[in-house]
Amino acid sequence: MLKTKLRNKILLYRKNNYKFVNLKYYLLNNTLKKFNFLKKIKIGAYFPINYEIDCLEIIKQLEKSGHKISLPITQKENKMDFFEWSSKDPLIIGKFGIPEPFSKKKIYPDVLLVPLVAFNKYKFRLGYGGGYYDRYIHKTKKKILTIGMAFSFQEVKILSINKYDKKLDFIFTEKYIK
Repeated sequence: MLKTKLRNKILLYRKNNYKFVNLKYYLLNNTLKKFNFLKKIKIGAYFPINYEIDCLEIIKQLEKSGHKISLPITQKENKMDFFEWSSKDPLIIGKFGIPEPFSKKKIYPDVLLVPLVAFNKYKFRLGYGGGYYDRYIHKTKKKILTIGMAFSFQEVKILSINKYDKKLDFIFTEKYIK
């Protein structure tokens, strides 16, 4: 199935089946422990839109644990960078209607929470089609731990991938992290 057709199908299904779920913080915390990410690390997160799985409680818990949180600001040529943000800080609406931080303090995350439209068992993701996250992961000089955030129903058996698509390290859903 073409990426565009699959994207539209999953986005519609996600919209019609959306419900708020509490993600299990201990699952994420245990995963971070495995990689010695227990002490104050930098987390690149996202502000959920378009019925994405809500990660705001996880972000608050990470922040409460002493981790520095950042959110992306999109730029020209489908690029983005991450900037410091606290759950207590206001946001502005960016050019795509996505809430972005006021802060201009650039952060280079150690861990990246990645929104997605669909994913497969090999941990490749289908995004919205702009390539922002794939470009960001590619340009990052240091190794970052990438964790896709999704509902379990977003897993698909067949996902067309190309040379630009970046495999994620983990997928975190309301049911599991793998």
